[in-house]
Amino acid sequence: MTGTTDSTSPYRSYVYAYPHKTAYRPLDGHPSGRPPLSELWAEERKDALSLYVHIPFCEIRCGFCNLFTRIGAPEELTTRYLDALDRQATTVRDALGDEEPVRFAAAAFGGGTPTFLTAGELERLCDIAEKRMGAGLRAVPLSVETSPSTATADRLGVLADRGTTRISIGVQSFVDAEARAAVRPQHRGEVETALGRIRDARIPVLNIDLIYGIEGQTEASWRTSLDAALAWRPEELYLYPLYVRPLTGLGRLGAGAEVPEGPDTAWDEQRLRLYRAGRDHLLAHGYEQVSMRMFRRTDAPHAGPDDYACQTDGMIGLGCGARSYTSSLHYSFDYAVEMREIRGIIDGFTTTRDFSRAEVGRYVDDGEARRRHLLQSLLQAEGMRSAGYRERFGTDPFEDFRAELELFSARGWLDASAGPALLRLSPEGLAHSDALGPELFSPAVRAAMAAYEAK
Repeated sequence: MTGTTDSTSPYRSYVYAYPHKTAYRPLDGHPSGRPPLSELWAEERKDALSLYVHIPFCEIRCGFCNLFTRIGAPEELTTRYLDALDRQATTVRDALGDEEPVRFAAAAFGGGTPTFLTAGELERLCDIAEKRMGAGLRAVPLSVETSPSTATADRLGVLADRGTTRISIGVQSFVDAEARAAVRPQHRGEVETALGRIRDARIPVLNIDLIYGIEGQTEASWRTSLDAALAWRPEELYLYPLYVRPLTGLGRLGAGAEVPEGPDTAWDEQRLRLYRAGRDHLLAHGYEQVSMRMFRRTDAPHAGPDDYACQTDGMIGLGCGARSYTSSLHYSFDYAVEMREIRGIIDGFTTTRDFSRAEVGRYVDDGEARRRHLLQSLLQAEGMRSAGYRERFGTDPFEDFRAELELFSARGWLDASAGPALLRLSPEGLAHSDALGPELFSPAVRAAMAAYEAK
């Protein structure tokens, strides 16, 4: 398998946030140094904030993973990390001020693997969210990520007691040989035991992540994983195409330190074939498609925002891998994939005393805000209502993005039956979401991403 960056490939880039973190740069332009959080949030609405807390630890690192996470946490590192989170949360809450009510409408713990923390550490994590930030976890949707080996009864008991409404577990494959091929050492028995514990904890929404495009995977073995997941009647299922990226385990196994550029037609065809098989199988078993990746059981409760809504303005990110979003600035800390670099960033975070300023980020002007809104909306199965766009921006999306939309239409990616009042992708458009999304990146963001040096 090789990486695919060719514009004709259906798998160019998974667009989970825009602008991507590789377009961020140090924020050194403020007159007094990097911008104070109190200034950044002074004019922002604070009555429906989202809270995201990042825990950058995992027991293993999967071969496909390029997330900001490290293996293990030696010498009480988790304690030092939680200490730093406590300091950061106190500072951020002070920066939000008390001139107007500060309320949180949703919360999520991600990573990494938040359940890498012990049950006692998870209690402390919840206390930081509630007592420092003021997020009432039992009163708002709370989503937490876990893994088969860390979904223990005591940890899940803490999460259930503290109000978790959704638990997401990365299974990727129920076929042991495929799990090994993805450099994810696990056994199906361990996965099934973890799923049983999650159901015993009675957390309302279970999400299972699966991956297609693994070397050696066939439609039959893919069906095995789908049916094994369906046996648990998860409220949500995410189907992810496999990517092999630079500096990841699979990237090194397949191509040394870098992933070669260029299309891999056979791999593209395999992933598209498995995607369509998975989509059709879930639709036939009582699920609705929310986006290319997300499927929800039609009778399931909605436990919070759909998969794009956590990227809206008004998100507070805590932790060294978390992003925060105001209406004009997206900011975070430094980003890396290579383990040595990640360790250094985490160590730096744990020793930081002053969290009162934004470190790295990217300002979002009106043009970028339009692109982001269109991108986020169009990649959802329900599409985007033109009237809502005009109400927000005062212009027409067909005028603002004429070239892009004409291209999508020519490729058959737009649903012609939706009419001018609704911009919605066709089934083929949804299937090509990872090619469509990058077409909406601005030239400036493309240039910044291209200039980023992976580390």
